[in-house]
Amino acid sequence: MQKMSNQQFVNLAKIVSDTTRLKILQILAKNGSLCACKILDELHISQGTLSHHMQVLTAAKLVSCRKDGRWRHYRLLPETLCLMATFIRDICSVSSPILLDECSCDEDAHK
Repeated sequence: MQKMSNQQFVNLAKIVSDTTRLKILQILAKNGSLCACKILDELHISQGTLSHHMQVLTAAKLVSCRKDGRWRHYRLLPETLCLMATFIRDICSVSSPILLDECSCDEDAHK
């Protein structure tokens, strides 16, 4: 599995930190492939606003788009989210050489 750079993670974190885009990802994770009209029904936003968010998510490879006539169907691409999760997991798994007892900050904060 490829590694994600710090800059790639930051860029993706900015994308998924938008509440509407995060909700779209949650909707797609729960429902699988959905027509844009169904996503609109869930979010109560304009079609133009949805289109903007879907372009951002598609460009980031978080979502795929399949055109069916005049409708678009979207599907979550979990691979990019898994790369983000691995990035965070790698940070969490690093053992810190500084123990709490050796911390020089206010001791009252640790009680």
